Amino acid sequence: MKVALYTGELPPPVFIDRLIQGLAKEGVELILFGAMKKKVSYAFPTITVVGYRGKMHKSWQLFKYTVLLLLFKAKAKKKLDKILDQQERSGTLQKLKCYPVLYHQPDVFHLQWAKSIGDWMWVQEFGMKLVLSARGTHLTISPKVYPKYAESYALHFSKVDAFHTVSKAIAKEVVSYGVSPELIHVGYSGLNLKDFAFKVKAASAKKIHILSIGRAHWVKGYSYAIEAMCLLKKEQVSFSYTIIGLDANEELLFLRAQSGLEGCIQFEPYLSSDEVLEAIQQADVLLLPSVEEGIANVVLEAMALGTVVVTTACGGMTEVVTDGVNGFVVPVRDPKAIAAALVKVSELALEDYQRMSKAARSTIEKNFTEQQMVAAMQKLYQSLETQA
Repeated sequence: MKVALYTGELPPPVFIDRLIQGLAKEGVELILFGAMKKKVSYAFPTITVVGYRGKMHKSWQLFKYTVLLLLFKAKAKKKLDKILDQQERSGTLQKLKCYPVLYHQPDVFHLQWAKSIGDWMWVQEFGMKLVLSARGTHLTISPKVYPKYAESYALHFSKVDAFHTVSKAIAKEVVSYGVSPELIHVGYSGLNLKDFAFKVKAASAKKIHILSIGRAHWVKGYSYAIEAMCLLKKEQVSFSYTIIGLDANEELLFLRAQSGLEGCIQFEPYLSSDEVLEAIQQADVLLLPSVEEGIANVVLEAMALGTVVVTTACGGMTEVVTDGVNGFVVPVRDPKAIAAALVKVSELALEDYQRMSKAARSTIEKNFTEQQMVAAMQKLYQSLETQA
């Protein structure tokens, strides 16, 4: 079975890249499509990268696949051109995206982002099975804020051949658009645990180091986190709070200044994957104050590394973290609860901290490994072979 993964941009996000490499290790033939931000290469002979970048390369790519289709798949090209014209999507960029997919014609076209589902329904007209990964804000936020996405999902979801969802909570969102639960495969993100060495905390800290990681977006709940830091300051808790993934965000800079917390809260720009993992290991607690998530990969990483997690009960996070057992869970949009949980972490005896972090690592080892993620995706792909 030849599987295409469309990620929009290449290289893909880290969590999708883990899936790609995991599938490749199992011998799955993969084709990656998307716009290249930089050159992408893999050591696996089963991975083919079909991307484009820069004006000259885009022109060459379009010319190349136009000629190939005319030579070897002229009827199919004519049919696709008609579909694109009917959808008023016959521009150069659309052809640049679609022509390579038609030429390589995989058995499965696996779309990673729900918002663009309407652009890819055509693949089914050429015998390709369409799989959609339902992730985070694309299902929980976007269709509620922008009616056009809700309309698109209502129109297209029932025609998709199979869904991959990152949590049971997201699966429920998919079902709400009239999709049969039998077509939905829950596949948690997985970690290659060789890359996540568990580190047992050796001593209690007098000053608690709190870390959050993620883009500057309201859904990440950082304003509630900063309010929680104000409460910690009032309680005279000694702490430092670092947010990685943002720098000069006006709203958060203002909140920090208004709260008089310039000396306690640091904003850092994006770091490399290795630098992020090092920061997680050095922190005493990973805080996820989000309003919505699928399942946050950064929480899985912290649990694997041995850093205690405090998370809101958003999305699928309670499918991972059990309050008081392998971390702490608090209500969404509740700075008081966040602060109270952080105080609990600061007051944990060393042996209790170690017990909780070991329980978290055990959760990852049981349910969130790369092997499990890849096996779940292979099972999904294989299920398509039995469909008429």
